[in-house]
Amino acid sequence: MMENFSVTNEWLTFMDAVPEKDEFLALKKELTKLRLEAKLRKSLSAELTRQKSIADTAKADALSKSQQLAELSAKLAKYLSPQIYEQIFSGEHNAEVKSYRKKLTIFFSDLVGFSTISDELESEDLTNMLNFYLDEMSKIALKHGGTIDKFIGDSVMIFFGDPQSHGAEKDAKNCILMAIEMQNKMRDLEGHWGRHFSFRDNLQMRIGINTGFCTVGNFGSNDRIDYTVVGGAVNLASRLETAAKAGSILVSEETFLLVNDEFNFNKPVRLNVKGLQRELKAYELSMRKSAKSNFTNYKRKGFNLRIDIDSIDQSEIEELKKIIKKLE
Repeated sequence: MMENFSVTNEWLTFMDAVPEKDEFLALKKELTKLRLEAKLRKSLSAELTRQKSIADTAKADALSKSQQLAELSAKLAKYLSPQIYEQIFSGEHNAEVKSYRKKLTIFFSDLVGFSTISDELESEDLTNMLNFYLDEMSKIALKHGGTIDKFIGDSVMIFFGDPQSHGAEKDAKNCILMAIEMQNKMRDLEGHWGRHFSFRDNLQMRIGINTGFCTVGNFGSNDRIDYTVVGGAVNLASRLETAAKAGSILVSEETFLLVNDEFNFNKPVRLNVKGLQRELKAYELSMRKSAKSNFTNYKRKGFNLRIDIDSIDQSEIEELKKIIKKLE
């Protein structure tokens, strides 16, 4: 009978009339508690369902915003050098107008004959050709740790030593290695351009490299800034690029002194550079081989002599003879 008897007000009234009143009052109290707990559980379940719905909606919104930020971040990354992009988003680089002095190696390059070709090609072909070229050069620059400063038409400006540096000597050597690989890549691109465009003459790259102290940092206004380098060392690298022959790499004496133990160079040339009152000594990198191999070293207690057999000239030999004669 009790199995089919529902918990109702009539049943509670019935319990009031039962002889064992204390027991039934306790049971009544317990049943009332159970009814309250059931009501609370139902209310809590509804609230949990509502909160889950809110959380799911918030999660979906957060995922959507995260995807939007990722897409925006990927777009923004294309306007910044990867090194600066990483430092900005890691909090290491502040977007404020400030600068500092640092020794850097600066690289400039451009394509000889590009102006003529740009007049011959349709705008779409010119855009495709230039973007392909800059993409290939950028890959090489990033591979060697260069900071891409800017593209100006077919010209490229890159520097080594900031925001990350391996020391002035290593930075300069990395820049030379990058320049060599770029010149080698140009020979590969000749075949690509020959298949896709009808050039009258092959394009050749000329490169100028200089090492010196520059002012590097954020320049601009409170509304817009550029991370770049300025100074005489930058201007000199640009002048060297202009003076370089098509297909060559021309470096300043400052860069030469940092890297000449690992790379071959031709005889120094004297240049009259605009803005300098003295002649500039520059060195053209030999593209026949990239590593020094014909050095003779003499290390003794009283002297340390290192001779480049391939590049020593007769006048230098005569100087050595004079020194030896003094020792006799």
